[in-house]
Amino acid sequence: MTGPTIVIADDHPLMRAAIRASVEKSWPGHAIVEVPDAAAARAEAEKGEVALMTLDLHMADSAGLTTLMDLRRDFPAMPVAIISASEEARIWQGAKSLGAAAFIPKSAPMDLMREALSAVASGDLWFPEHMDEVSGEEDDALARLSRLTPAQRRILALVAEGRLNKQIAHEMQISEATVKAHLTGIFRRLGVINRTQAVLMAGKLDDPGLPPLDGANA
Repeated sequence: MTGPTIVIADDHPLMRAAIRASVEKSWPGHAIVEVPDAAAARAEAEKGEVALMTLDLHMADSAGLTTLMDLRRDFPAMPVAIISASEEARIWQGAKSLGAAAFIPKSAPMDLMREALSAVASGDLWFPEHMDEVSGEEDDALARLSRLTPAQRRILALVAEGRLNKQIAHEMQISEATVKAHLTGIFRRLGVINRTQAVLMAGKLDDPGLPPLDGANA
């Protein structure tokens, strides 16, 4: 089998098998790699020559849209199709705003999944027709979060965990003054005035009920 690789990232083997069956029909002639977590997905992307990545939003080392944001930042030419059990409008619209090529609910029948993957193979975007639009305010918040540097993202993740500046400095092996400087930059980029507002904005990246702002890939 020749051609660029297609990466299927999902922590459920049965779901990976279902996605693989759709990919084989929609993207024939490609090598397919299955991975169970975001770290392995990133490792495959770093090898280059990934024609498509299908990405679950909730795996052992990821929660919400954070992994998508990281991948779009570091591999902007790689199409990413989200295949997720999350079906809230804000999650769909967030994925679209962050540059996903498609959002396919896991509840979608196989023929619809193949239709979506075929659209991406043709260079088109695919999102559910019944997807409700969310407010422009939410869209703007995601755009601001995407402009944070990796260090700022990591610090914001620690703030969301309730860490104090001293604890953050120890965790990241930097000075408290550096932590304060980063926080000033975070507040400025997000357009907020305090830690609470920053954490609330960061929550827009996450699925309901999941841990806030995973910093594993920051």
